[in-house]
Amino acid sequence: MKKFLCLFLVISFIALCQIFFSFYRYCVTPYKNRDLKVSLHVPRGSSLNKISLLLEKKGLIEERFKFKLLAKLKNAEHKIKSGEYSFSHPASPLEILDKLIRGEVKTYSITIPEGSTIFDIAREMENAGLGTAESVLKMATDVSFVKSLGIDGKSLEGYLFPDTYSFTKGTKPDEILKTMTARFKEVFVPELKGKQTKTVLSEKDIIILASLIEKETARKSEKPVVAAVFLNRLKKRMRLECDPTVIYGLKCENPGFNKRLRKKHLKKKTPYNTYRIYGLPPGPICNPGLESIKAVLNPAKTDYLYFVSKNDGTHKFSRTFKEHNKAVYSFQKRRKLSAPGKKKENLEKNN
Repeated sequence: MKKFLCLFLVISFIALCQIFFSFYRYCVTPYKNRDLKVSLHVPRGSSLNKISLLLEKKGLIEERFKFKLLAKLKNAEHKIKSGEYSFSHPASPLEILDKLIRGEVKTYSITIPEGSTIFDIAREMENAGLGTAESVLKMATDVSFVKSLGIDGKSLEGYLFPDTYSFTKGTKPDEILKTMTARFKEVFVPELKGKQTKTVLSEKDIIILASLIEKETARKSEKPVVAAVFLNRLKKRMRLECDPTVIYGLKCENPGFNKRLRKKHLKKKTPYNTYRIYGLPPGPICNPGLESIKAVLNPAKTDYLYFVSKNDGTHKFSRTFKEHNKAVYSFQKRRKLSAPGKKKENLEKNN
């Protein structure tokens, strides 16, 4: 009897060892050692049973009851985080479970260049799979939502700071816009408080003017000079006559507008047409970068009142209208007169 009992215990011990090592091998061995490119979405509130079934269907694990046992042994049944996961190489059940517990979800990056408008941002977010452009624009122009973020305006234009952001799939547009606005405040507030500024403009007017500068020049060295021109014109109660504001006004009426600016557009009455209105437009026309904001806070010391493009990314600045007219002729009209395929007499009539 004792021999039989000892034999039974030995056999049981061996069987338990086999079960243990079999389970251990299952936990640490990747299922099907092959190249993978699998995307897995774990819905919010999914049960362990559902998650195990999803993993099995995606070919990431086998014998899902063992995976459920592993999760229970690690007390991870309610620790798995929802979201979209990406698997690019074979992983063991233990590695997969740890990844789900850590919440290493797939993120989508979106880069907002300086000078982007809310129309540009909405399109980029849609391209990145972070919502439709329509829903983003609707949220960015929701007055109550804008006010809830402490922004003085009817839209978030100007306050979505240009930067690179990463979001997970399913992140709502309002959360994305909140993140961008928080980034703006993170950069702008220290800049405003930490420097001796040379302007008495309000925060809103600073951002409006910075947005104009952002659209007028990409040259860091020119930004303070352009800021000085606009500020000088404002002091003299001269119209700003800024082409980008005209374009923005037209885009507000038709977001798809991308035509070349014509004289008829300069005559069209919109709240943003600075050829028709005096002072600043009612809001920013893009989301300016830090250098443009700095330019408003510390403009150049100059009495320039005009500038014109030199067609090489730089501008010619002038103090008087007479000087400006000469510059316009030199860099714009004379260029048109020498354009191939054009008759000089026709150009003279048009200009």
